[in-house]
Amino acid sequence: MKHVTSTGLDELDGLLRDLRGVDGLAERSRGVFYRGSRAFLHFHEDPTGLYADVRLDGVEFERMRVTTKAERKKLLSRVRAAARR
Repeated sequence: MKHVTSTGLDELDGLLRDLRGVDGLAERSRGVFYRGSRAFLHFHEDPTGLYADVRLDGVEFERMRVTTKAERKKLLSRVRAAARR
């Protein structure tokens, strides 16, 4: 699975805007977010859709599909909960 292209990131523009508003996250490059000095979230794409790799537990990356609005909403909710911890 390859890293997301700029076209894929364009599709995720609304989600990216919401992620930029989460306290504790810093976007180091478009679509790549850190918490402190550690990578927290980035995106991939393949023929089956768009995916986020996110470190919700602070240790391992978890892959979540973010192709639909419902999937993006779920990711955002889980990211906000993780950022509050």
